Amino acid sequence: MIQFDEKLTNNKRLQQLRASGEENLMKSLAPQYGLIYIDLRGVSINPSALKLVEEASAREAELIVFERKNKKLSVAIKNPHNPKTKEILAALEENGWETNLYMSSVASLKHAWTRYQDEQGTEAVKKGVLDINPDEIKSLATKLTTIEQVSDFLKEIRSFNASKRITSTVEAMFAGAIALHASDIHIEPEQGDIRLRYRLDGVLHDVLDLDKNIHNRLTSRLKLLAGLILNIHDQAQDGRFTFNMGDKEVEVRVSVIPGAAGESIVMRLLDPTVASFSMDDLGLNKILYDVMIKELEKPNGMIITTGPTGSGKTTALYAFLRKAHTPEVKIITIEDPVEYKVDNIVQTQVEKDYTFSSGLRSILRQDPDIIMVGEIRDNEVAETAIHAAQTGHLVFTTLHTNSAAGAFPRLTDLGVDPRSIGSSVNIIMAQRLARKLCEKCKASYEAPTEERRVIEKVLEGHPQPVKIPEPLILYKAVGCDACNQTGYEGRRGIFEAIKVDEKVEEAIIRDARDHIIMAAAHDQKIPTMAEDGVVKVLAGDFSLEEISRVIDLTALRPKPEVKEEI
Repeated sequence: MIQFDEKLTNNKRLQQLRASGEENLMKSLAPQYGLIYIDLRGVSINPSALKLVEEASAREAELIVFERKNKKLSVAIKNPHNPKTKEILAALEENGWETNLYMSSVASLKHAWTRYQDEQGTEAVKKGVLDINPDEIKSLATKLTTIEQVSDFLKEIRSFNASKRITSTVEAMFAGAIALHASDIHIEPEQGDIRLRYRLDGVLHDVLDLDKNIHNRLTSRLKLLAGLILNIHDQAQDGRFTFNMGDKEVEVRVSVIPGAAGESIVMRLLDPTVASFSMDDLGLNKILYDVMIKELEKPNGMIITTGPTGSGKTTALYAFLRKAHTPEVKIITIEDPVEYKVDNIVQTQVEKDYTFSSGLRSILRQDPDIIMVGEIRDNEVAETAIHAAQTGHLVFTTLHTNSAAGAFPRLTDLGVDPRSIGSSVNIIMAQRLARKLCEKCKASYEAPTEERRVIEKVLEGHPQPVKIPEPLILYKAVGCDACNQTGYEGRRGIFEAIKVDEKVEEAIIRDARDHIIMAAAHDQKIPTMAEDGVVKVLAGDFSLEEISRVIDLTALRPKPEVKEEI
């Protein structure tokens, strides 16, 4: 019995070694064919993409179509020389599809092929459940233009039969979110009911408490749409799906996590127009705009954007990519996940066996001119990115810090040699997003003494003299039908930046604390976030209350160090 168990264990180890060997082989072969390696066990399969090639043909050709975006398909293949593979790819291209190819192992493909059975089983049990009606969503979006209207509609459909109610609930949720320009939809189960909320301009708003008895059906429907596994309830899952609104395609990123009262779902609605953002759309002040233009013209080095989650870092990087992109330049990105698809650049996504560090090393073998790394999270990614910046590449990336100065000690905390920072980092830009006042209902008022004192204190350190008018007229939020009674409409960036010049490099090596770096950067004459925000308050773009909510206006610019002569 013991010998039999040992034999089973040895066989299992042998299988694991073979599987590991195949994955390593594919990782090494992929760059030789000019392809990106992908492990499909960490990828959500798009049902509409899957159906483009029948299961028998996919297995014979050893491939799978796993993503579909407009007329572009992502296809994983085992062998680019396989005649059946070439035949399927040629047929897809003849039908007007553009294919992006990835390389995958047989084990990985076998895992993905099981989704054919999932789809067949789903359609047999719940025919049509994978589809939502974009025309209905578009129609509802013209009617559900306030949170109250969305809430009232969801109350009205409570009398519908179960299947129709779930469909109508899903369509109403998306219609309201699109009409109100919500960035996220939150479905949060609690003990008694389900809390539905929208995030509007960075702030969560309650919509309605849904009945608890529809939670399981609603969760199943959204999981099916996102290509997630239905019978997993105790693990986090991530997926995505797309629906076409005619004039634009809406991409939805879905995150499901287990909770005490049931699975919680957050759906992010990705605005496709973000990928076409230009630098002019960001709201950079003229001083910083001119600085960034010069930095983007450099052939190598690192440009880092910093800020908390949801502060617009990725949007800024896409705008910089568009500005730096020319036909002569090759750009490759590694993101987690790919949020916005951009034409004419190679975008790759972090997966189980394709991490930021391993992916970045693979990208360097693809001879890029510009690399975008979604985020520096650890020492390995930081060191590899710095190596790329030092060897002829322009690298764009992000960090999570509160300020531009705070990025330098953060890099040293990650184990980066301070001397390497000066030779690799060109500039660090920090940002926040603040709600812009609604132009139709904002109200003017004369600033009281206390508010005037705050503004004067902040602007004392501004690198260019700013005249404070007398009387000082500011604006505040009111609320009207145009802004859904919030007083705000859209968000705009507040920025600061620090270039790595000789003084800053010396400070990094000597003492990388925030205030030391800020003092060393004084002569660069780039406004701080507080200064940038207050100038935009004077222009009537923001209320002082809103700027105070997102920026600490008491954290003033430190004065430069004065060295005494001996």
